Amino acid sequence: MAKQQWKPGTMIYPLPAVLVTCGATPEQYNLITVAWTGTICSEPAMCYISVRRERHSYDIIRSNMEFVINLTTEELARATDWCGVRSGSKFDKFKEMNLTPAPATYVKAPLLAESPVNIECRVKEIISLGSHDMFIAEVLTVHADESLIDPATGKFDLEKARLLVYSHGNYYGIGSPIGKFGWSVEKPKDK
Repeated sequence: MAKQQWKPGTMIYPLPAVLVTCGATPEQYNLITVAWTGTICSEPAMCYISVRRERHSYDIIRSNMEFVINLTTEELARATDWCGVRSGSKFDKFKEMNLTPAPATYVKAPLLAESPVNIECRVKEIISLGSHDMFIAEVLTVHADESLIDPATGKFDLEKARLLVYSHGNYYGIGSPIGKFGWSVEKPKDK
């Protein structure tokens, strides 16, 4: 297989396309679209977002040291894109996209009511990395839409949620499952 060598770049795709909510008061509330996010630790539960310093939300997050990661869906694709290309300094993104801020449990930043999963986060450390600063945060709690939880297994139904991902300039839905964790080494069940 022939391969081309490219200059260093960000080619780890797909990534979750999330809407991060921030702000301590309704007048300060804002939404920012982030694709550079992920889990970094399970005990304690920790995650990160990377944000450019020139973004309107950057100073809000830095001053309040908290935010909420809101997973997005195919239905939220237009709002996710729009909130990523419009500045909260010029637009009330909640109003413009007809989105609903809802009270969080542990942080002042609002949840996005339309999101199937909201992850409340408190910043533990900010690392300046160049074009972006990484906000490393402790996960304080997770809110999950009850209609997307299978009553028999208690598992969150990713397929039913129709989550949105970002890959190299485009948004995509998530396809059908291929296998569950560990399926490649499971022994066949006796019939």
